[in-house]
Amino acid sequence: MLPLMVATVVAAPVLNGIDVLERDGFALLKGRSVGLITNHTGRTLDGRSTADVLANAPGVRLVAFFAPEHGIRGEKDERISDGKDEKTGLPVYSLYNPGAKAYRYRPTPEQLRGIDTLVFDIQDVGARFYTYIGTMGYAMEEAAKNKVRMVVLDRPNPITGLDPEGPIADPDRLGLTAYHELPVRHGMTVGELARLFNVERKIGCDLQVVNVEGWNRSQWFDELGQTWVNPSPNMRSPVQALLYPGVCLLEATNVSVGRGTDTPFEWIGAPWMDGRALADAMNAKGLAGVRFYARAMTPNASKHKDEVCGGVGIIVTDRRRLEPVRMGAELAHEMARLFPKWDAKALVNLMHNAEAARRVVEQGYEAAAAVWKPALRRFESVRRKYLLYR
Repeated sequence: MLPLMVATVVAAPVLNGIDVLERDGFALLKGRSVGLITNHTGRTLDGRSTADVLANAPGVRLVAFFAPEHGIRGEKDERISDGKDEKTGLPVYSLYNPGAKAYRYRPTPEQLRGIDTLVFDIQDVGARFYTYIGTMGYAMEEAAKNKVRMVVLDRPNPITGLDPEGPIADPDRLGLTAYHELPVRHGMTVGELARLFNVERKIGCDLQVVNVEGWNRSQWFDELGQTWVNPSPNMRSPVQALLYPGVCLLEATNVSVGRGTDTPFEWIGAPWMDGRALADAMNAKGLAGVRFYARAMTPNASKHKDEVCGGVGIIVTDRRRLEPVRMGAELAHEMARLFPKWDAKALVNLMHNAEAARRVVEQGYEAAAAVWKPALRRFESVRRKYLLYR
C-alpha cells in the first residue's frame, strides 16, 4: 500500500520567530547583551543562520553561544565540548556533555556573566524526549536565578500542534528527556512549552516569546513553505518526526530503531527478530494510518552495528489518522509476546512512566491507555492556557 499523498497549497510561507524579530528591526533586543542557544535549525526563511543574523543585528551585542545536543552545527552524536565559533570568534559553551566532571545541562553563572538576555532558537519535533526542550527549560531556570531575560524565537511544531498522546511522565523520572510532566507527543510549540514551563514549574523567569506568523495548529511541516533541515543527524524527514514519538519509545531496549541505516525511525530490527511474524501481527491489528512489512537490514552504527537484523519497515498511509504512540505501544506488546530475547524492562526508560510500561508489555495498549488517559485529559486542560495559535 502506498502512502496517502496529500495535495498541499501554501498561500504564504510561515514566518518563524527569527523572521518576525528581524522584520521588526530587532526592537526586542536593542541595547541587549545576548547569549544565543541555537544550532543549524536556527535560520531565517531565506536560509541565513540566526547566529549570523544576530551577530550583525544593529544595536545587538552577541556575547556567546550555547550548544545543545548534536552541537551548533547539528552534526554530532556524541558529547559536545566547549569551544570557539570559527566565524565570529565567540565562545561556545556546551549544554550537552554527559559524563564530564561536575557537568550540568545548563549554563553556569560564570558563563552568563556579561549577558542580560538569553535567546533560544531551535526546531523541536514534537516529542517529550527530544532533548532540545529540556535544554530550554534548564536555561530558563538559570535565567531566572541570574536575572537574565529569556527570549524564545518560536517555530511551528512540524507534526502539527494537535493530538497530545501517550502517558504523562512520572514526576520522579524527570530529566533532560522528560523535563516536565508532559505526554510523549505534546502538541505544542517551543514558545508555548516555555510559557507552560515558566508557570507550571514555577520558574518565574522574565520570558518573552516571539510568535510565528501564518501558522495554524493543523498544519504539517510540508504545508509551511519552509525548508526542512534535519534537526539531528537521524531525524531526516517530517515522516520520521511523526513516527519518532512511537518508535523512539523502543530505543532504550535491545532493538535498533534504524540509526545507522538510511531509514531511521521508519524501521526497527534485531538479529533475533522475525520480521514476518511481527509485520503479520501488527497488520492484523488494523491500526489506522500505518502498515508494516518484513525487512532485513544491517545498521552501520549504534545498536547491532554490522549485524544482519530481521525487522519491520513502517509505511505511513494516512498521517492524519496515525497515532504514533499507540503504534509504538502495540509494537512493544507484540515484541514481548513474540520474542523472548526482547528486553521489555527497558521500555520504561523512555516511556518515563513505570505503570504504563508494565501494562503495555503485560496487557497491551488498551489496558495501558486506560491508566494514562485521565492524566492526559488533565494535561490537555492545563495545556490550553498556554497555547498561542488556533
